[in-house]
Amino acid sequence: MNPKLLFWIPALLRLTFLFVFAGLCWWMAGLAAGLGVALLLVLLQLYLQLSYLGQLSAWLDDSHSAKLPDGWGAWTDVFSRLYRLRRDDERSQAELTEWLARFRQAMHLLPDGVAIMDDVLFLEWCNPAAERHLGLTLERDRGMRVTNLVRHPDFIDYIILGRYEQPLTLSLRDRKLICQIIPFENRRQILVTHDATENARIEEMRRDFIANASHELRTPLTVIVGFLEIASSTPDLDPASRQAHLLLMTEQGRRMQRLIEDMLTLSRLESVDYPMRPEPVRIGALVEEVLQEARALSGGQHQVSASVDGPDISGSAEELRSAFGNLASNAVRYTPAGGSVQLIWKAGPDGPQFVVKDTGIGIDQSHIARLTERFYRVDKSRSRETQGTGLGLAIVKHVLLRHRATLTIKSEAGKGSCFTVTFPGR
Repeated sequence: MNPKLLFWIPALLRLTFLFVFAGLCWWMAGLAAGLGVALLLVLLQLYLQLSYLGQLSAWLDDSHSAKLPDGWGAWTDVFSRLYRLRRDDERSQAELTEWLARFRQAMHLLPDGVAIMDDVLFLEWCNPAAERHLGLTLERDRGMRVTNLVRHPDFIDYIILGRYEQPLTLSLRDRKLICQIIPFENRRQILVTHDATENARIEEMRRDFIANASHELRTPLTVIVGFLEIASSTPDLDPASRQAHLLLMTEQGRRMQRLIEDMLTLSRLESVDYPMRPEPVRIGALVEEVLQEARALSGGQHQVSASVDGPDISGSAEELRSAFGNLASNAVRYTPAGGSVQLIWKAGPDGPQFVVKDTGIGIDQSHIARLTERFYRVDKSRSRETQGTGLGLAIVKHVLLRHRATLTIKSEAGKGSCFTVTFPGR
């Protein structure tokens, strides 16, 4: 039915009832009584309409669905429709508020920085990552021009020139950032920042690793190729020289083999394709094996001892043997003949500990922080003499990471070293 008819039919029926009632009063009590009753009913209708208009006006100032008044007559339908509209509006606002809260939470958790600017580069909003990357504070810097907040020439040129097709790589606040501006709507722009510091560090480590590995392999290969060329160009080489060359080539070949084995071990430890499979580890037997290997490496030139007074643990016996063996072999290699090396397994205050003490040449404090880097050597000439690959402590670091253990190094040049591995307590 036509909505206009739905409004006018009840209104006309009420007016008809009013005039019929007034007519009855006129018929029963006279003209004056009928007109008085009619005037009184009209005034009552007018009062009701004005009263409902006042209530509607008050409700519009604070329009909550729970506060909507009840009506009479046509106002019942009006208030009912307003109630439904307001409830739908409140539901929509609640959903919008929920989505906005989710959006803000997602923006807060996003590792990339996001800053929203207007068309004249005034900051409207930014997430915590953008605050960290660009040194901003939303409460303090809102409404300020971004080019006044980030005073870097390359960044200002990028903004002014407006060449937003390619991102800008920027060194800012000891970070390497990748910044890009994305036009948003007609009068807004989004500045996105990505922290590429870790990627740059990993790339630098990769380049250094390749360069160091190539350098380490070049020396033995040069020796082997040189002796092979001598042997091929000198068929009547005397047996003594030939034997010496063969011994040197064998030594350099074994050096390459050890280096490649350590590189493969390190790669396996870093790979997610080789998760650790914990198993009960008999520490007494493991330390005894490491002790025998250290004594064999020493060749009787050092006093190597071991003591075990602690619990067994769970982990990878093979990986722990490699880590403990590297620590023990380093202690033997860097301890002069006549010195001592102690291997100790004990129960520490924070968990079981494996301690390697030596009376060797020691390490200056400036080198300790970098000892676990690949191919880092304190004394390169001595490392070559002791046949080290430069990867032993890097292997130790990754084995301990897989076992949630920590390595503490205490050393002083000329006074020996103490390497302590602490495993988590149960």
